[in-house]
Amino acid sequence: MTMESARTDDFEAAATAYRRELIAHCYRMTGSVHEAEDLVQETYVRAWRAYGSFEGRSSLRTWLYRIATNVCLTALRQRQRRPLPSGLGPPSADPLAPPDPVSTEGWLEPIPDSMVIDELGDPADVAAGRQAVRLALIATAQMVPPRQRAAFLLCDVLDLPVTEAAGVLGVSVTALKSLLQRARARLSDVAVAEEDLAEPSDSRARHLLDRYMVAFERSDVGAIEQLLADNAVLEMTGTTTWFSGKAGCVPFIAAQAIGKAGDWRMIPVRANGQLAAAAYHRDNGAYLPFAIVVLATTTTHLTRITLFSSPSLFRWFGDIPMSGDKPFA
Repeated sequence: MTMESARTDDFEAAATAYRRELIAHCYRMTGSVHEAEDLVQETYVRAWRAYGSFEGRSSLRTWLYRIATNVCLTALRQRQRRPLPSGLGPPSADPLAPPDPVSTEGWLEPIPDSMVIDELGDPADVAAGRQAVRLALIATAQMVPPRQRAAFLLCDVLDLPVTEAAGVLGVSVTALKSLLQRARARLSDVAVAEEDLAEPSDSRARHLLDRYMVAFERSDVGAIEQLLADNAVLEMTGTTTWFSGKAGCVPFIAAQAIGKAGDWRMIPVRANGQLAAAAYHRDNGAYLPFAIVVLATTTTHLTRITLFSSPSLFRWFGDIPMSGDKPFA
């Protein structure tokens, strides 16, 4: 065995265990599943090249986070944030008006749970992992500049000590505290509280998802209305149009989304630590990928429907079975 192959084996044995959490970190930084995958790959290439000089002054985990964070900050010089429609302006007033399309590829994207959460791990770690990738957190983090975002994610999401977070960012403790203070001040104005969000493993929440999918497939607007909380939010990437409150969501769904019975097929998936569905729309007799729909639910109602209208996202969710059986992912 050559020295280089031995170094490679040693590095892979030590660093592979951190891949999921590094993907989650890069996703939180960028809001993009495909960028997160690419950036983690670049992180590992850089780390492997520098592994011979790693002296162990910090933990390997902290060292990898430093490389990953710097890789993300470099990438974010080109695009600082990815929004959802609700982050671009006030809710729409007229549910019967045509949606206002926006031509951009810079929308926030969902991420499959399988990429960032080890469902076989300790239950407490699984729950914490879900909370750390929920859409409300990702969308909120996108509202601050990248370096402030990094400070917030390192300290308030990953719970790193200030001294360790400062080392990751390569700044003084004083500078880190300043970045963190500014991030917290900005995020306090836009944060979305989701304390009552049900775990996707909760049977009551899973029943809500099943009822939602059946209602859409049967074009049952009344059933959808029963499922929505009074303050429910509906938004769809690709347009700045979004609605806050059941009174706006239901007429929009009825007039412009649900179609007729048989137009839709819904298959359950998991995304962002939440229940979700892969939505297929019938076109010339065939069901084609249309959107990944991520749901925020309590144990009794749907509180937010976020529809990511990009068929290219389906490849990240693996083989989604188009069958009459609807097993939960």
